[in-house]
Amino acid sequence: MDVKIEQSWNQALQSEFDKEYFAKLTEFVRNEYKSRLTFPPAGLIFNAFDQCPFDDVKVVIIGQDPYHGDGQAHGLCFSVNDGVAFPPSLLNIFKEIERDLGKPTPASGNLTRWAQQGVLLLNATLTVQAHMAGSHQNRGWETFTDAVIHTLANKKDHLVFMLWGSYAQKKGAFIDTNRHLVLKSVHPSPLSAYRGFIGNNHFSLTNQYLQKNGLPEINW
Repeated sequence: MDVKIEQSWNQALQSEFDKEYFAKLTEFVRNEYKSRLTFPPAGLIFNAFDQCPFDDVKVVIIGQDPYHGDGQAHGLCFSVNDGVAFPPSLLNIFKEIERDLGKPTPASGNLTRWAQQGVLLLNATLTVQAHMAGSHQNRGWETFTDAVIHTLANKKDHLVFMLWGSYAQKKGAFIDTNRHLVLKSVHPSPLSAYRGFIGNNHFSLTNQYLQKNGLPEINW
């Protein structure tokens, strides 16, 4: 199947694109975009991959669903377009970066600059119906993104996986911690952020690990 995704990912994931579940998923997603308002814009479904080629990945952050409000989602987990108000989880991420690294909250919640430094901002489900959280779950996206994580964990070394909340931790449960750094904490949502997300030091720990393995740090 011909999928419009960055070339190195196309190569790494070709076997997934040829599977029956992916054909069914593609049909479902096409129909959703034709018949109802769906996010992110169709050209940005694979934005996380397009902004961060396979060979460049150093860090993986796993989210669950794209934002379902107007103008928010653009294919990178936790990220919003320039000029869009910060969702609460993103605000808490910036609070922890400020506490951990002393970097003030940026003017924009657009995390493309992270992606271009090697941070794969991967949602478990890559599309969503407008104003309907979780509406595209259990249609095949989770199988696809599990394959993405397996491919990265098996084909690369010294990656950092940030697993925030029980959903992300289940999704990354198989990762070999001798081969990669796996950082776990509660989710940055307001319901849990002050029970262990704020204070988790994940951003400084990531940079220490990258430096130790001869890789450039991320400018968070």
